[in-house]
Amino acid sequence: MIKLIYAIGDIHGCLDPLERLIEKVNPSTQDTVIFLGDYIDRGTNSKGVVEFFLRFSSIHKNSIFIKGNHEWMITKFYETRDPKDWELWEYNGARKTLESYGDIDKIPKSHIEFFQNTKPFYVKDKYLFVHAGIKPNVKLEDQKEEDLLWIRDEFIYSENPLEGYTIVFGHTPMPKPLIKNDKIGIDTGCVYGGYLTCVRIEDRKIFQVRCTK
Repeated sequence: MIKLIYAIGDIHGCLDPLERLIEKVNPSTQDTVIFLGDYIDRGTNSKGVVEFFLRFSSIHKNSIFIKGNHEWMITKFYETRDPKDWELWEYNGARKTLESYGDIDKIPKSHIEFFQNTKPFYVKDKYLFVHAGIKPNVKLEDQKEEDLLWIRDEFIYSENPLEGYTIVFGHTPMPKPLIKNDKIGIDTGCVYGGYLTCVRIEDRKIFQVRCTK
């Protein structure tokens, strides 16, 4: 059986599009499915998205969950309860997540552990999967977490930011997928009324569903 690699962009609490996209892609249990972060905030069902992931990954053992800046924010506030951490998270859509769960202290431990265990990046063959991107022309082992989670234009408008690799990323919403030799961007603004996007790495085929609220 041929084992394929799929990457899926930012979900932001949009459970229904996620379920429809997975049904459309229909990955086998042998395939690798890489989710590029930002699973929560802004959309209405962050709790449902994480519950879906826990079920999905129990069957699809090759699931990879990248850390987005939103997973970083919820984890930081959960651990510190610092008003400054809350201010940053609230500005970026925290209240929708807390409405989904009821309260920060009602988030199940398994969900907190899910956020904590997300990966900063994942490398497969000549592809680097990361949430936001990387600092151009800096070795992977020297990258700062802040850039992996937050970088935008400096990375997107660079050429060959990591020599020899194609970088697959989300974070920056675009009207349509960005498909280039050195980078593939697949955040197509689902939570803003756009699309939830998946790319199959082997042939760069795009799968999409329209986001409905």
